[in-house]
Amino acid sequence: MIKQENEPYQCSPTLVSASKLERRFFSASEEGFIRFLLISIIVLTSFCFASAQKKDSCVECHTRLEGKLSEPVQQFNDNIHKARGLSCNDCHGGDPTQDDKRAAKDPMKGYIGKPKPSDIPAFCGKCHSDADLMKRFNPSLRVDQEREYLTSIHGQRLKTGDQKVATCVSCHGVHNIRAITDPLSSVYASNVADTCAKCHANADYMKGYNIPTDQYNKYRQSVHAKALYEKQDLSAPTCNDCHGNHGAAPPGLASVANVCGQCHVRQAELFQASPHKAKFDQMQLGECIRCHNNHDIMQPSDEMIGTGAKSVCTSCHTPGDKGFVAAGLIRARIDELSNGINNSTEILDRAERKGMEVSRPKFELREAVDALTHARVLIHTSSPEEVDKVIGPGLEVSKKGYQSGVAALAEMNFRRKGLVVSLVFILFLATLVLLKVREIESRQSA
Repeated sequence: MIKQENEPYQCSPTLVSASKLERRFFSASEEGFIRFLLISIIVLTSFCFASAQKKDSCVECHTRLEGKLSEPVQQFNDNIHKARGLSCNDCHGGDPTQDDKRAAKDPMKGYIGKPKPSDIPAFCGKCHSDADLMKRFNPSLRVDQEREYLTSIHGQRLKTGDQKVATCVSCHGVHNIRAITDPLSSVYASNVADTCAKCHANADYMKGYNIPTDQYNKYRQSVHAKALYEKQDLSAPTCNDCHGNHGAAPPGLASVANVCGQCHVRQAELFQASPHKAKFDQMQLGECIRCHNNHDIMQPSDEMIGTGAKSVCTSCHTPGDKGFVAAGLIRARIDELSNGINNSTEILDRAERKGMEVSRPKFELREAVDALTHARVLIHTSSPEEVDKVIGPGLEVSKKGYQSGVAALAEMNFRRKGLVVSLVFILFLATLVLLKVREIESRQSA
């Protein structure tokens, strides 16, 4: 066939198919080879880069060691600093890319071994006092801990050369530092007291400081410790809530009330306005701890009020003086309301068990319970008149509740009597009917 001008050239189907297959074959081979080559280069480059980045002669060396020398590596696995991408050299300096021990620990490259206790605040502070650096991890983190620590009793004694006082690592740990929100952290709320007790409950270690070493044992018996450990209430106070943490210092007589008042705000306000305030200042008595103690603070009870054997009022007041009389009056009124609530609750419960509807008076009785709680707070005013302002309405509510219980039981008795009368009447009618039936039957049979 002769190709005409402008006529497209046509190959046979066999030639076209062979040409396409040939082009596809070579194209796929070249593309696959190039892809394989690129992937290999990327993988090798990444592997070499990663190997260079992961090179840490500190970890490699200490991992091979035994005993205490290997502990830093093991403990550092759970360290908050490692979780943030830091490693040994970020704290200790040196060159972790060097296998030679001397080169890795070259002082010219900033190597620092185990710091002395007096150097630790600055050792940790080189990062934690650097606002720009800490913003890379968490902009909300404080950067004044080092400065605050130097104002603490620990920091002040450290300046004098006392090497036994607590520093950063004494509380936070060394290589096993965890986030404060980690339940395994030594400064987690439920672990703080144990951490402080490592020093403060050790009588031998604390020799020469002239401070008690029974604070921990007393605290464990307190109402605060029960809330923290038994109820798992992490807001319950522990050592650092009252003494501070980085700026730890024992509260003095002039400041202890402010410490307690951070949580017990209402009680603190009432005491500040009471006649006791001026007297306590004059006699230099600790406002809250005089009655409640400090570390072994127990659950307050009504026995602490009044003039009884367990009263705290009688530690200052004697029979006949104004305070003694006021304490007796306050206790009598509180007992009156407490007994009224108990009596009302008992009779309403009895009525409820017998099937009477008393949910409303039981609900209303809560007002009396609230009044009793309020009255127990108002004792900090030392004023029987102030206490009576809430006791009076509370008593009215409790009396109303008691009357409701009496009425419910009376109604129950009335219902029972009515039921008995009804049953007797029904039986009487049934008997008459039975007799009438027998009379009719006897007539029919006759």
